[in-house]
Amino acid sequence: MSPTLPILDFRSDTVTRPCAAMRRAMAEAEVGDDVFEEDPTVNRLEDRVAELFGREKALFVPSGTMANLIAIAVHCRRGEEALLERRTHSFVHEAAGAAALFGIQLTPLDNPEGMLGPAQVQSAIRPDDIHEPRTRLLVIENTANLAGGRVVPLARMQQLRRIARERGLAVHLDGARIWNASVASGTPLSAYAAETDSLMCCLSKGLGCPVGSLIVGERDFIAAARRLRKMLGGGMRQAGVLAACGLYALDHHLERLSQDHAVAAELAQELGRVLDGRHRVQEPETNILLVHTDSATTTAETLRRFEQAGLLALALSDTIIRLVTHLDLPRDAACQAGRRLGAAADR
Repeated sequence: MSPTLPILDFRSDTVTRPCAAMRRAMAEAEVGDDVFEEDPTVNRLEDRVAELFGREKALFVPSGTMANLIAIAVHCRRGEEALLERRTHSFVHEAAGAAALFGIQLTPLDNPEGMLGPAQVQSAIRPDDIHEPRTRLLVIENTANLAGGRVVPLARMQQLRRIARERGLAVHLDGARIWNASVASGTPLSAYAAETDSLMCCLSKGLGCPVGSLIVGERDFIAAARRLRKMLGGGMRQAGVLAACGLYALDHHLERLSQDHAVAAELAQELGRVLDGRHRVQEPETNILLVHTDSATTTAETLRRFEQAGLLALALSDTIIRLVTHLDLPRDAACQAGRRLGAAADR
């Protein structure tokens, strides 16, 4: 890596650091004991997020992984089943927590779009048979990270919700990047939430907070979730110093997500210009960009080329590289990346 070039870190939107104003909000936060539900800043954040999504209550938790695990465990009993697309975060990146800790089977379905299809869900829901687990839950990820940050359209959510109601299933939305989906599609957060029984939203992705997610749902669901949060060690005390980041981000970092989407689109154009025929750049819908390569060798060579130009990206597989845009990148990050890669190719 060139020592003279500032690093452009496209690995994830989790690499952001709190800005100076967010740090001031942390330092000045009014705090109490959140396990006793006495932290006023946490309470304000939970109330605000519940209102944004049009639901009764929200619960602040340390991570999106914990949020999803809690929601799945509230909806399903031991020995029951949740359906989800095979690239969904709960199946791929959450260490089999639902199975290991709560005895819940996650059944992956494969869809070329990277999101659940109504027909495949209908056929995957099991009959009432003593030989099979009861299907209790659909888990939907929006945006669909490993599909390239694709937005699950509201109409698709409505179709899946209708099937779930007809068949007696609940719907949980992994909305780690639901903020991006809402901004990109123009769909209100409350409209997405209306098609779910529960959802999670993450503060430490595109919103730039150092830590924290929220579970959102109706009062009884959140009461059950609070008990599981305690069981899993997620009860935090003077957590207002973290909740203050979320309040700051909702005021200052939500609407600007459209800038990240624009940079991702510019980056797709730049990479399409400088990469050769061994690569296919997938057009981004939000802030996630996938580059498909023809082999593991090409992937390794491309990542080395990126690193030599001061760019960091993430290999999702032998033939997929992910780049994510975020608020800590300069506005001209895409142009910088193109210039650097083009100059390296000319040498």
